Amino acid sequence: MNVLLLAFLAIVTVGAAGFALVPSMLGGGRAEKRRKAFQGDIQANRREMDAAKTRDSRRKSVQQALKTQNDLLNRKKRIPLPALLFQAGMTIKPAAFIRNSVLFGIGLTVILFIVQVPIYFAAIFGLAGAYLLPRMWVNRKRKKYQSLFLDELPNAVEAIVRGVKTGLPLNDSIRVVAKDSKEPVKSEFARILDQQAFGMSMTEAVTVLLDRVPLPEVNFFVVVITVQQQAGGNLSEALGNLARVLRNRKKMKQKIKAMSSEAKASAMIIGALPFIVATLVSLTSPLYLQPFWTTQLGYIWAGVGAGMLAMGIFVMTKMVQFDF
Repeated sequence: MNVLLLAFLAIVTVGAAGFALVPSMLGGGRAEKRRKAFQGDIQANRREMDAAKTRDSRRKSVQQALKTQNDLLNRKKRIPLPALLFQAGMTIKPAAFIRNSVLFGIGLTVILFIVQVPIYFAAIFGLAGAYLLPRMWVNRKRKKYQSLFLDELPNAVEAIVRGVKTGLPLNDSIRVVAKDSKEPVKSEFARILDQQAFGMSMTEAVTVLLDRVPLPEVNFFVVVITVQQQAGGNLSEALGNLARVLRNRKKMKQKIKAMSSEAKASAMIIGALPFIVATLVSLTSPLYLQPFWTTQLGYIWAGVGAGMLAMGIFVMTKMVQFDF
């Protein structure tokens, strides 16, 4: 019995040792694989965390750039005369513009006095005309300049995208646009290169473009270039998306213009109707409207009517203008 008991205990001991040692010898590879897999998971998590930090950093950079550019645009809503002339693409000096406006006001006052308008009314109309009419003309030239720039900007951005995709640096791609594009984009991108030649960075140079053409579309372009210069990224993809956005905005503006053309025509007809009626009445009954320019009360009511007409035209103009 003792021999059998000892044999049984020996078998149990060998079996226990086998269960303890053999799996560790055979399963060491699996343990190593599990350890490597665990390390791989740690590295993958670390890479994901780094990518998330990079995305957060780029997002913060974009948000900061957008905030900065929006602040610049908001500060530029009240445009002084030198900036207005600069944005209209005019080379005249502010002093010369003021001198010409004063001469225009004096000439308008003399003409109104010659046609027997009382001197004080002639002076008031001359002063208002000297201030408003030249500024309206400059604002019209400014809007025309900006419209021409927006028409050509998507083509310029796409040209930069093609240049970047072929391996050209950003400066060379802008140089191609400054050489081959239409005005006024050609001159404005040449101005960017000139600013860089004077020592400015690309970020500072494109900000000058926003000073010249303060539009949301130009702001998008400045933000893309600024973020790429500060945080890196795929410039061709970003500019390609920007070009698509610019073309979609242009299509939207054209659609809105077509849809509001009827309202604009109605506003023009309503605004011209008093003058048409006055002309027809003067042709059929020349003395009917004579009190308007021969009596004191007529001058007053003519001024009231002109003010109400101007207010109505202003309201109708605002109703058919869309900003987005």
